[in-house]
Amino acid sequence: MTVTLIVWIVVALIAVGVYLSWTAGRLDRLHSRIDAARAALDAQLLRRASVTQELATSGVLDPAASIVLYEAAHAARQAEEDHREVAESELSTALRVVFGEPAQVDAVKEIPGGEDAATELAAAVRRVPMARRFHNDSVRAARALRRHRTVRLFRLAGHAPFPLAFEMDDAPPVALADRPGT
Repeated sequence: MTVTLIVWIVVALIAVGVYLSWTAGRLDRLHSRIDAARAALDAQLLRRASVTQELATSGVLDPAASIVLYEAAHAARQAEEDHREVAESELSTALRVVFGEPAQVDAVKEIPGGEDAATELAAAVRRVPMARRFHNDSVRAARALRRHRTVRLFRLAGHAPFPLAFEMDDAPPVALADRPGT
């Protein structure tokens, strides 16, 4: 009877150990996925700001629109991590103001090289919400797992910082939102 009890205790301890190891591995994979999604989001935000700056300095837009876009894109590229969400939201607002009407996009397309610039900007503007959604979904999954009592009790997250979502206004300009072929 004693040997059977010891065997069952050992089996239970092994099962708990395997579960904890699996959970810690899953949490580690989620944190890696967050890092990868954040890198992809950063790349898309940088691409959007770069394309916007390029378009603003190309002479294609009127001077007022160029200044608004350039300053917003520059602020977004230079923003510190604490203020990045606000700067990126301001760039989204500036893009909506400048490209709020299809006539502005059509005017850009008429200028030599404007077709490529408008296409590239439309693609960059559309990719930002997708990248942000992937990042925030990863954060949501990691947060849900980190809230489990077992994860907190056994400190399976280690010293990893609590994942934070990236919240910003990423609504695309109407004129760039659904461009075919981009």
